[in-house]
Amino acid sequence: MAETDPSLPPSRRLLMLEARAVAELSAFFAMAPLLRRAPAGDGHPVLVLPGLAASDRSTLPLRAFLRDRGYQAHGWKLGNNFGLRPGVEEQLDARLAELHERHGQPVSLVGWSLGGIFAREMARRAPQRVRGVITLGSPFGGAPRASNAWRLYEAVSGHSVDDWPHREDAKRPPPVPATAIFSRSDGIVAWQGCLEREGPTSENIEVEGSHCGLGHNPAVLYAIADRLAQPPGQWRPFDRSGLRGRLYPDPHRA
Repeated sequence: MAETDPSLPPSRRLLMLEARAVAELSAFFAMAPLLRRAPAGDGHPVLVLPGLAASDRSTLPLRAFLRDRGYQAHGWKLGNNFGLRPGVEEQLDARLAELHERHGQPVSLVGWSLGGIFAREMARRAPQRVRGVITLGSPFGGAPRASNAWRLYEAVSGHSVDDWPHREDAKRPPPVPATAIFSRSDGIVAWQGCLEREGPTSENIEVEGSHCGLGHNPAVLYAIADRLAQPPGQWRPFDRSGLRGRLYPDPHRA
């Protein structure tokens, strides 16, 4: 079945369930008082990268939440994410360098879907400027066509989905703390390709929800706040003990 075969895109049933994103946005607003109990930040900068064909408008709720928790949250300011077009990586590196210099400290990167793939490569190119990376449903380790969006990628980028230049390197964890947040009921990309190779400073956090709602899903936002609140050099795996276990299933389960 497409739902379990990592080489195939998610099933039509899961794709249709992406309509849940609307309900997840409503839940974001309804649970705003509870989300204010999420771990507070230390004021360091966070750069948020949108998914395929999306712009900074799509990450407004996420960045508002991060600012409420005390972070200096920034959009990528590159318009719509139309893939690996000429100059995109150079512009991203310049944006990272500017924020690093402005704030005088490393920047955390949060990337949604394709934005997460970009974020991980940014961390490889300039690890001294990156505090950590969090990806939301980013298929950095998946087959090129294990997605219901590969045709859209080819249409807006002008490139074949098979021609991504960093494909093999992308499967390795970046040289900074890395957290991959994913959903097994993702209707856009095969969830197996969104998993980080776990190690001393890399992990996976499973949530229940849609791909298109990951940027405002309350469970995702809490997990992001928890990960960003860790002091530099004191990274620890996400604690899903107690009541958290009900919201965050064990990602190692069969």
